Amino acid sequence: MIDKKIDLSNGFACPLPIMEYKNVLLAHGGGGKLSHQLIKNMFASQFKNELLEPLHDGAIFSINGTRFAFSTDSYVINPIFFPGGDIGTLAVNGTVNDLSMCGARPLYLSSAFIIEEGLPMEDLWRVVLSMEAATKAAGIQLVTGDTKVVDRGKGDKIFINTSGIGIIPDGIEISPQRAKLGDKIIVSGTIADHGIAIMSVREGLEFETQIESDCAPLNGLVGAMFAASQEIHVLRDPTRGGVATVLNEIAESANIGITILEDLIPVSEEVMGACEILGFDPLYVANEGKLLAFVAPTAADKVLAAMRAHPFGKNAVTIGEVVADHTGTVIMKTRIGGSRVVDMLSGEQLPRIC
Repeated sequence: MIDKKIDLSNGFACPLPIMEYKNVLLAHGGGGKLSHQLIKNMFASQFKNELLEPLHDGAIFSINGTRFAFSTDSYVINPIFFPGGDIGTLAVNGTVNDLSMCGARPLYLSSAFIIEEGLPMEDLWRVVLSMEAATKAAGIQLVTGDTKVVDRGKGDKIFINTSGIGIIPDGIEISPQRAKLGDKIIVSGTIADHGIAIMSVREGLEFETQIESDCAPLNGLVGAMFAASQEIHVLRDPTRGGVATVLNEIAESANIGITILEDLIPVSEEVMGACEILGFDPLYVANEGKLLAFVAPTAADKVLAAMRAHPFGKNAVTIGEVVADHTGTVIMKTRIGGSRVVDMLSGEQLPRIC
């Protein structure tokens, strides 16, 4: 909570760190430092409560002894159709994954559509069919929703919000604050596929093989992981801001140090080549079908084996661990034997990516 504020002419007050920018920037929605500043100082400071305070992928609460997870997200991706998916599959899978990262079994979704006048009905129908297929694939139901239409030029084709609720089984405790010394850090597969798939379409890049988004529901994979062991402390899907930003969030939340090994971080050749062309670091590029897991060292091998036996975790690999040194910081040991700080994304690398 920030105490010192600046009084504005309209009688309201704004936390000082926000005042560095007179207007909202794209970077405030990019998942990096400015996003965190906006969320913590503008929103969390005013709506502060014990359910919101963890700033996890969803709120966790109990009703009559049953624990639930509740999550919401909005999708504004450009373009709305891309290799490997579209805004509809993204909206369903994104909220399914947020619930799964809370340790929950997703059950029900709501969906709200903001549609720009002039969107072809054929495109809207295509999105609806994609969402239907995605709900069936994830084993959930879309049970309520809303539709609004805005004037031509006042939107960008279609925006979708999805909210979801799920039940957390007994014995499962997932939270960014639960990362512990010695935990092994596992990523479920190659990173940066989604962000580069979007950018390859925007920039008209062509490769020998088409780069596709990794957009997928991860609830089945998470279920397989818990069946192997409940000694999983943290789960996160590295969407906006990528792997680097999520690791920094966890390091800060749990006040722990994180060391990762560059040689072990899985990136496909096509994605690495595209990152080099575009000047991107794959650690900061968005993913929509990958997860990071912090697992107790005694259970890491079992969890990793269970992940590799699942279609969405077949390329899972351990990339690092929680250490006692450099608390609150992520350090990467490079291929050439050095070390460098992996900081949180500071600006907007890829706008309108999810």
